[in-house]
Amino acid sequence: MQSIRGRFLIVSAASVLLAMVLAAVVFVSLFTRNLERRIDEELTGHINLFAGTLRFAADGTLELPDQPADRRFTEPYGGLYWQVEDDRNKHQLRSQSLWDYALPLPADAHEPGAVHHYTLPGPDGTDLIVQERQIIVAAPEGPRPVRVALAIDARTLTEARRAFVLDIIPFMVALAAFLIAASLAQLTFGLRPVSSVSEGLNRIRERKAERLDGRYPRELQGVVDAVNRLLDAQSEIIKKARTRSADLAHGLKTQLTVVANDAATLKERGQTEIGEELAHLASVMQAHVDRELARSRIAATAELRASDADVATAVDRIVRTLKRTPKGGDLAWHVDVATDVTVEVDPHDLEELLGNILDNAVKWSRTMIAITLDRAGTKPRLVIEDDGPGADPGDLKRMTERGIRLDSQMPGTGIGLSIVKDIASVYDLGIEIANREAGGLRVSISF
Repeated sequence: MQSIRGRFLIVSAASVLLAMVLAAVVFVSLFTRNLERRIDEELTGHINLFAGTLRFAADGTLELPDQPADRRFTEPYGGLYWQVEDDRNKHQLRSQSLWDYALPLPADAHEPGAVHHYTLPGPDGTDLIVQERQIIVAAPEGPRPVRVALAIDARTLTEARRAFVLDIIPFMVALAAFLIAASLAQLTFGLRPVSSVSEGLNRIRERKAERLDGRYPRELQGVVDAVNRLLDAQSEIIKKARTRSADLAHGLKTQLTVVANDAATLKERGQTEIGEELAHLASVMQAHVDRELARSRIAATAELRASDADVATAVDRIVRTLKRTPKGGDLAWHVDVATDVTVEVDPHDLEELLGNILDNAVKWSRTMIAITLDRAGTKPRLVIEDDGPGADPGDLKRMTERGIRLDSQMPGTGIGLSIVKDIASVYDLGIEIANREAGGLRVSISF
């Protein structure tokens, strides 16, 4: 089992149940010992009572002692019995409860006053707990030893123990449930800081926070500090990598500008072949630099985005920029995008994505561009349409490949839609490019 809560609950339940079983065994044992002690004390009390009432008649025979007040002595097989024996005269007296049964007392030696304990068969197939003592009683011819035995039905002990067990079972079950619930509550409270760490990491992943903030227990503070140091180091590495990439790209662009100017100078001087070759090489290298510069600004993963993007805001910025271009200013723009839709894409990356798609639409469109946001499904879908010439069905899948240009007469580097593909891959976006029935292209972006 992978759950700490589940493991703890299983161990807690097993421990509590084992503890309850052991506690029940101990309680029953203590109850039995105390009950046996009470029974022993009761039998001793009856023996002492008999010792004070035993006497011999003038002819030397035992007289019937005073009957105890307990009615069990008078009821046949009532559960409490007494028996007195005079071994010298082979005379025996019994309680009415024994009826026609005599206790089979063993013929062992006794010291006066010594108490012997037995478990003997009793009347009606029962077992008896027996206590026997030898008492010296005054007789006409002098002191004479007499054996006095008191017995009680062993079922008294068994039934009392069974009743005690039945009485404590509900309480033990309730106590076990309480202890398990208390353990679960303790675990829930104890693991709350762990849950707060998980929630903090989710906030960082969602770009709602940059570090784990707040107070944590000492046991977790080391982990929190380590995670924060890792986040700081990762942020610094990404920042340096982007800065170096941008510096490199800008440095190369400056040199390429010089190369392009030199190519133009060579062509002006009549060295057309060399000038055109240098211009072509500069153009190719410029395309690569532009691509890498654009890629350096794209988040490495969706979790590293700065924040979520507002679709309407991104569309409005790109459209306003393109309207100021010579071609974009002559087009009719139809924008139908709600203002309350946010997507889990970095705002800069969304603008880079839309800018490349719309820039391509502006190049090929004849009269209009339509931008609509479809919210009919579970996920928002942005649709961009133009009324340009469209593309051959076989070329549609190739449009997002790096460096592919379907018409070399149009200005561009052929990397715009490949950057769209890169961004879509980072954020797991669905990009579909298809021809419109009325002519032109339709680009659908499923977030």
